[in-house]
Order: sequence, then structure tokens, then C-alpha cells
Amino acid sequence: MKFALPVAILLVVAGNGLAKDAPVFQKAVLLQMESTPCGVAEKGGKTVAGELLGTDSETKKTNEVLCPEYVLQTDRVIYRIRPRDDKHPALLPLGETAEFRIDKEKMKLRVPEADQKEREYTVVSMTMRDDASLRSSAKNDKQ
Repeated sequence: MKFALPVAILLVVAGNGLAKDAPVFQKAVLLQMESTPCGVAEKGGKTVAGELLGTDSETKKTNEVLCPEYVLQTDRVIYRIRPRDDKHPALLPLGETAEFRIDKEKMKLRVPEADQKEREYTVVSMTMRDDASLRSSAKNDKQ
């Protein structure tokens, strides 16, 4: 009995020390979506018979691939983001609040009103909001 109590306390303390904190999400609003060029898809026109006989001239059809690019606005920053999954990008609902976190070089975003699934995005650009810089300069002027 004397031995069980210190072991139980040790397990509780060790468990709390090893527990990982839940990720902290920032909130933002999805303002806009645009289709932007993000590559080229090529389709060759060679045939096996033409290759063997030498009569086939190679013709390539090229199509420009468009990817969705979203504008995400926080209290201070406006982000332009693109989905990392080029083949199956999810369409996000505009005007809804999204939650995101930055993890290494990726933005992980989820929309609570939609499906709560966390998706990875690439940040294309970041811009300070004009009204946020005005608010911060107004605070500095008051001090």
C-alpha cells in the first residue's frame, strides 16, 4: 500500500508531462476564390505502329491546368492560399469562418460549418491589412 501511492502519483505526473497539447487554431474568413493557372497538362499523340515504322510525327496537346486560390482574411493578415492536393481540391464555402494553423511550411485549414476535415494548403502570399496597420499606428500615437 505504501508503495502503490507513490507509483500512482509518478504515473499521473509522467502522463501529464508526455501529453501533447492540442493544436491552437486561428480564425479567419474565406472571402474569395479564383481559378489561377498552376501548370500545363500534356498529352502526346504517338502510336506504337507509328513509332516502329517511323511514320508517326509527335503531336502534343497541351491544356492549361487551373487551381483554386482562396483569399483568407484574419484580423491582421490577408493570406492567398492554394490546396496542396492538386488532383482533388475541395471547394470551400465562401463567407464562412475557417480555422487554420501553420505547421512547418504548410497551412492546415478546416471549416467547422462544413465537414471539419483538416486539409493542407500552400501559402502563396501574405499581406498586412490596411486597417490593421492603421489600428496599430493609432495605438502607438495614443501612448
